[in-house]
Amino acid sequence: MKTILLAATALNQTPLAWQSNVAHIRAAIHDARDAGAAIVCLPELCITGYGCEDAFLSPNTHQQAWSSLREILPDTAGLIVSLGLPIFHHNTVFNAAALAVDGRLVALVCKRHLAGDGIHYEPRWFKPWPLQVRDGFHPPDGGDEIPIGDLVVDVGGVRMGFEICEDAWVARRPGGDLAAQAVDIILNPSASHFAFGKREIRRRFVIEGSRAFGVSYVYSNLLGNEAGRAIYDGQTLIASAGELLAEGPRFSYRDHLVTIAKVDLDLTRLAQSRTTSHRIQLPDAHHPAIIRVDFDWPSEVNAPPTPPTASWEKSCHLKEEEFTRAVSIALYDYLRKSHTRGFTVSLSGGADSAAVVCLIHLMTRLMMEEGEVAWKLPFPANHQDPKVLTGQLLTTAYQTTENSGETTRHAAEVLARAIGANHHELDITRLHQGYVELIGKAIGRDLTWQQDDIALQNIQARVRSPGIWMIANLTNTLLLSTSNRSEAAVGYATMDGDTSGSLAPIAGIDKAWLRKWLQWLETEGPLLASGHAAIPELAVINRQQPTAELRPAGASQTDEDDLMPYPVLDVIERAAIRDKRGPADVLIVLRQDFPDHSEARLTQWLTRFFQLWSRNQWKRERYAPSFHLDDQNLDPKTGCRWPILSGGFARELEQMKTGLIKS
Repeated sequence: MKTILLAATALNQTPLAWQSNVAHIRAAIHDARDAGAAIVCLPELCITGYGCEDAFLSPNTHQQAWSSLREILPDTAGLIVSLGLPIFHHNTVFNAAALAVDGRLVALVCKRHLAGDGIHYEPRWFKPWPLQVRDGFHPPDGGDEIPIGDLVVDVGGVRMGFEICEDAWVARRPGGDLAAQAVDIILNPSASHFAFGKREIRRRFVIEGSRAFGVSYVYSNLLGNEAGRAIYDGQTLIASAGELLAEGPRFSYRDHLVTIAKVDLDLTRLAQSRTTSHRIQLPDAHHPAIIRVDFDWPSEVNAPPTPPTASWEKSCHLKEEEFTRAVSIALYDYLRKSHTRGFTVSLSGGADSAAVVCLIHLMTRLMMEEGEVAWKLPFPANHQDPKVLTGQLLTTAYQTTENSGETTRHAAEVLARAIGANHHELDITRLHQGYVELIGKAIGRDLTWQQDDIALQNIQARVRSPGIWMIANLTNTLLLSTSNRSEAAVGYATMDGDTSGSLAPIAGIDKAWLRKWLQWLETEGPLLASGHAAIPELAVINRQQPTAELRPAGASQTDEDDLMPYPVLDVIERAAIRDKRGPADVLIVLRQDFPDHSEARLTQWLTRFFQLWSRNQWKRERYAPSFHLDDQNLDPKTGCRWPILSGGFARELEQMKTGLIKS
């Protein structure tokens, strides 16, 4: 029986942060060695970071990455370690996995399939390596030529190959070709961003890959908020011959995690011999794509016990749990990597700002669950009481005008006190009135709600911006915008008012679902080691109807009267923007989903959506960075690109209305 310990690692890296990236890699290798692992798989592009963008085309990036690789090589003595970095070869940049064996670099295996959809732009920087092509790479710092390309590495009689991230997501995976060359182990170094439900997809292709190819399969991934927008959950997986052997925890606050599993090569080879779905290439001692390296395998291995799956992963509210943990860790990483001391939020007493401050408080709860050893805050922090730590990290302010109500003021106060925020109340009535009087005098008439409705609403939101920015500047904290995805779709936000901020943490989630999340958080909340972390004080938020509260109280303003019911808006957005359907086809969807509303009302809402969507791309272009949570993201940088100027669906809407008249 030939057994080997495999290690899959999760790393919290930062683009171009050479010292900390190297330190995290070294620490992970050290922990894997201590656990007895012989093979260590580190994530994709772990040396540079995945989110370097156009810096991948910089000679300095390649010089620093290669220098860092050389720095790490001595730490691989006695081990087999895969490290990801960009390689400049033949005037082309490739996404590569460098395989180090016992302190020596033996091969560079390049990615064959590049991710270019949704959040990904890999083809902008990299080229796919062609199938069955091998070349020699001349290191920029001199030394022996290194094999590069589509390679299999035979290390002491154990054959290893690679599927690098996207390689495993395509229809014709490289794993089939690797199985034909009798590989024993497939390493998958990945940078796979978080999205709702993605955990199960990864589990399926890892388990099925190990079964179909008759191999042991090691999947590593990045962790945390690496570059600002994408969130990585740190999922690591090890499977063999169709059986999942180990899975690491997700959303950790640590800089690195190592997952270990023991595999029996005799059993996987037997499993491969029984598999008839792949073609067989007879061994060739001189096959150019197989690199052979001597290695002394340990004679005896003992695997640590497999940790149990976290209880929250089994929750019937998995999306709520994932949302809480994903945004919380993204906020934490954004805070420490931007070298600021906390957050500032204009707390309106409504749902959106309440969700943002609750996520900050839950971040402190989740940090404490892992212990202070996992923290990397840029200042001394209280680690005993989550409310005290929230007070150190979060400043809130309720800003009132003559149109504000006691309900929202009270709600903001109650929630701030419940979570421990450092809360202020600011009366900006005189500032607001001063602007109205100033402009009225300049144009020679009084401003009225009948004639100047939008301008009078917007000035209140804009007057709130300077004061809250000033608090953020004085405290060296990040001002958070509280806009959600539903509002972004139709531009229901005041530029330089409620859109003000350095970061928009909930701009990737729709309003209807966010309200459900707040109701869940009021009564249940995320499952922690100490029990569920509900915030019952959210009752003062959840019993309200969403309102911008910018018209006089007698107007009884609500968001849904201004726009349409949020569930309707969200269905239109998914059908029109995610599914790319035109107005007539979206109307069919609305009829099916909302049969209780009249045709005239549905058509009115549909027309309003398409017109507002087209007119407000310029707003979406100017929103603060948001977190990518699913493939419905409207962020032009990481989700949905749209022209700022367009025809506004004028013909399509007219054709829809004409069709209705004829029918």
